[in-house]
Amino acid sequence: MKSGFLHELRDGVTPRAGALVLAVLAVQLAFIASYIGAFHEPTPHRIPIAVTAPPQQVGELVRQLNALPGAPLDAVAVPDETSARRMIDRREVYGAFVVSTADPADPAGPGDPAGSADRLIIASGAGASVGQVLEQIITPFEDAQGRAFTVEDVKPALVGDARGLSGFYLALGWVVGGYLVAIALSTSKGSRPANPHRAVIRLLSLLAYALLSGLGGALVTGAVYGAIDGHLAQLTWFGALLVFASGTFTMALQAAFGFIGTGLAVLLFVVLGNPSAGGAYPAPLLPPFWRAVGPWLPPGLGTEAIRGIVYFAGVGVGRSALILCGYSVLGVLGTLLAVAAGQPRKVALPPAATAPHTTAPAA
Repeated sequence: MKSGFLHELRDGVTPRAGALVLAVLAVQLAFIASYIGAFHEPTPHRIPIAVTAPPQQVGELVRQLNALPGAPLDAVAVPDETSARRMIDRREVYGAFVVSTADPADPAGPGDPAGSADRLIIASGAGASVGQVLEQIITPFEDAQGRAFTVEDVKPALVGDARGLSGFYLALGWVVGGYLVAIALSTSKGSRPANPHRAVIRLLSLLAYALLSGLGGALVTGAVYGAIDGHLAQLTWFGALLVFASGTFTMALQAAFGFIGTGLAVLLFVVLGNPSAGGAYPAPLLPPFWRAVGPWLPPGLGTEAIRGIVYFAGVGVGRSALILCGYSVLGVLGTLLAVAAGQPRKVALPPAATAPHTTAPAA
């Protein structure tokens, strides 16, 4: 009975199946570690903020803000409020701290808004959590100075875009669609196309899918739910590029490495890409590793570009599009090269030697 069970176990769980199970376990644990590592303790780190104040105060104010424990701010002095607002529009800073010319010793009294009308300008469209953190940082700083401030949101999230997360989810949907369609093609016809012609057919099919997906995602997000209304043309072409880049890069990994390539795609786009994308917590609130990789992976590129399209008149879209074009080129060339490398080589054989013609001697 024991030998029979062991026999069934060996037949039922082959070494290859066991290796795949261990690979899945590794990806699962990496998924947990990546998300918990990124989100378990969001801590502000050098959030870019513009500061404007009376000339005799601005230098010391910037120094004090940059010297706060843990270095939560990266404050830079600007000459006036107009310059600060321009930097927010260009996405160079996440907010601006505008200190009034009122003297804290004014008879109106320290801390009285009438005597000290400082303002914190934020942009929730770039990530609501950063604005909240800025307010939490500035509040005790102002209290210590005996001053008060008000908050102005110059880029509030749209009515249907709660906390500015719709762009993040839209980007994730497009990335997931890109690598899933590549996996579907590889499952039905093999990880590596049989020849270059079939590789081109797969790539063209992926392009058609990307165009439909880009349009569909923009319509669902805007026309159906009203989360990100307008910008249909811009969201459509960018969504198509994001899907195509994710899909072709996955296709190249699969053509080169087979099933392992699928795992690599999941590792890049899901395990590392999603928590570093800047959705719930933008880059200044993430730990160093995720802060570094996020701006180079498709989920982060997509999130930043969609926010740029919707809230910042396209600022930042060019960089994301350029990097995604790089993913697309690598994906297309990688797929074609992997297919070419897998083709059987034809070896030219030398012509068969022929025996010289001889005449039999006469009997």
